[in-house]
Amino acid sequence: MMHHIWWSLPLTLVTFFLARQIGMRFKSPLLNPLLVSMIVIIPILVFTGTPYDHYFAGSKVLNDLLQPAVVALAFPLYEQLHQIRARWKSIITICFIGSMVAMVSGTSVALLMGATPQIAASIMPKSVTTPIAMAVGGSIGGIPAISAVCVIFVGILGAVFGHTLLNLMRISTKASRGLSMGAASHALGTARCAELDFQEGAFSSLALVICGIMTSLIAPFLFPVLLAMFG
Repeated sequence: MMHHIWWSLPLTLVTFFLARQIGMRFKSPLLNPLLVSMIVIIPILVFTGTPYDHYFAGSKVLNDLLQPAVVALAFPLYEQLHQIRARWKSIITICFIGSMVAMVSGTSVALLMGATPQIAASIMPKSVTTPIAMAVGGSIGGIPAISAVCVIFVGILGAVFGHTLLNLMRISTKASRGLSMGAASHALGTARCAELDFQEGAFSSLALVICGIMTSLIAPFLFPVLLAMFG
């Protein structure tokens, strides 16, 4: 049976909510609650010599809440159903292009920089939510754990810098902002969109789902092609 530490859950909750309060007060994208929580908790685990498995076991209840939290994203999606029906062709096209760019760019750069096929395969599904990325990465010869790390890294980048980049590009349409965030930074980007605007969150959650499906269907066929071209 996996050991657990009693203070991992309160540490996680207190750190996250304090980080959220700080982020809301100072309005800086660099003060993303997830990023701040990682910066605080990781050194504590290292300093105390606490194995990650023990920390995870103590706060496993939070991980169990991820699935209902993702399902809850369907509510804003339902609220925007009339707009989705009116624009479904554009939405499908945007998600397809976003999925292809995400897969081709990361995999090609990795192979051109000398990464092994196994590492490149792990990077390929970096822009979809963690469970899908781990399954896709493993199915094409990658390492699921590395796929998960890539997903978290990309998600944090999107949540921290995504809206700043969209503002610099003067993209103001809520549907465009939401779809781009969901396609590029999956659940973390969607959570950030939901915090800022209800409609953005709806379109971001839609892109999250569609891009996840497209990536899982296309990646097994696309990876051998990219490997032959750049490997």
